[in-house]
Amino acid sequence: MISESEYDDIRPYCDSEVSEVIERLIKNDDFLKFALQLFPDLSREKIEGSLSQVKTVDDFQSMFIVPLANNIIKNTTKGISIEGLDKLDNNESYLFISDHRDIILDSALLNILLYRNGFSTTEIAIGSNLLIKPWISDLVKLNKSFVVKRNSSVRDMLVNSNHLSSYIGHAINTKKSSVWIAQREGRTKDGDDRTQQSLLKMLQMSGNKTFSEHFKDLRIVPVAISYEYEPCDALKSRERFLKETDEGYKKTPKDDLLSMLRGLTNEKGRVHFRVGKPISKMLDVIEEMDDSRDKLKALADLIDYKIHKNFKLWPDNYIAFDILNKTDEYQDKYTDEEKELFLKHMDKKLGTVDVDHERLREIFFEIYANPVKNQIELTKPDFILDNQ
Repeated sequence: MISESEYDDIRPYCDSEVSEVIERLIKNDDFLKFALQLFPDLSREKIEGSLSQVKTVDDFQSMFIVPLANNIIKNTTKGISIEGLDKLDNNESYLFISDHRDIILDSALLNILLYRNGFSTTEIAIGSNLLIKPWISDLVKLNKSFVVKRNSSVRDMLVNSNHLSSYIGHAINTKKSSVWIAQREGRTKDGDDRTQQSLLKMLQMSGNKTFSEHFKDLRIVPVAISYEYEPCDALKSRERFLKETDEGYKKTPKDDLLSMLRGLTNEKGRVHFRVGKPISKMLDVIEEMDDSRDKLKALADLIDYKIHKNFKLWPDNYIAFDILNKTDEYQDKYTDEEKELFLKHMDKKLGTVDVDHERLREIFFEIYANPVKNQIELTKPDFILDNQ
C-alpha cells in the first residue's frame, strides 16, 4: 500500500503540520494584509489570536474558512442553495466534477454547503500556477487543497499526471476523502462548460482495472454551479477580447490574483448548486466501445450532459440569449425591470476595465447566453442519457 509520504510534494497539510504552518502565516505581512481585507471588522491582533488557537485542519476550516465563506455569502450574494445531496451518502467519498466559473468560490461554496448538510468537506485541486506566493501555498494546503503541477515539460507532465491520478485515487479510496476538481484546466471564459478529455485521461492513468471498474471506484458526481452574476464576468470579457485582438497578450500571475480577489468581493446574486447522482450505469455501456479515445469522449459528453441539464438558468441567461440572437423567444422568462437591471450590471462591470468596444459587450452576453444554448441542445433527439 502506498503511504501518504509518497505524495508530500502535492498533498494537503495534515494535522501534525498545522502549528508550524500557522506560525509562518502569522509572521507573514502579506498574508495578514490579505486576511484584514477578508475580515475588515477584525483587528490584526484579533486575527493573529484566533489563528494561534488553530491546532488541526478541521480547526482551521471551522474557525477561519467557515466564517469567511459565511461572510462572503452574506455580503456578496442573495443566498446560496443546493439540491441533490439527498441522493448521496454522507459516509461515502466521491469525486465531485463541476463546471469552473470562479477560481476560489466554486469549491469553497460547495464545501460550505456540504459542511452545513452534514458531509465532510472535499479536498480541492488547485493549479500550481495560482500559488504565486509561498503564503498562498500554505493557505490553500491548510484548507485541504492538493497541487496540480502546471507548465512542465512533456516528459515531466506524464510523470506528474500519473502521480496526481494516483493521489486522487488514494484520497478517495484509502483516505476516504471526497475530492473536488474542475471539469477543465482554467475557468470557462465564455459560459460554454465542457469537460476536457485530458482530465479524464489523467484520472485513468493510475488505474489497473477496466475502464468501467476504475471510474466506478472514483464515484464521479457531476455538479452544476450557477451564478446569477458571474463574479469575474468583466475580467473574463476583457481577457477574451484581448486574446482576439492582441497577438502579444498574455495573462500574468497578477491577473490571476486580481481574479481571486474580485471573485471573493464582487456581487454574485443568487448561487445554486445542483448535484447529480454518481455516474455508474452508463460506464458499462461505455466499456463496450473499442477505442479508448471513444470511451473518454463518451464519458466527457456524459458529464457535460449532466452539468448542462442541471445548470439553473436565471433571468440574466435568457436576457443575454435574446439580446445576442436579436429575438424575444424567452421574453416570458424575465421582466422589463430584470432586463434593465442586467444591462445596468453590465455597464457597471465593463466600466471597470480599460477596454471599450462593441465586441466586448458581445463577449459579455455570450458568457450568460451559452448555458441557454447548451440546454437547447439537450432537447435534440440525439440525447438519450436520462437513464443515468
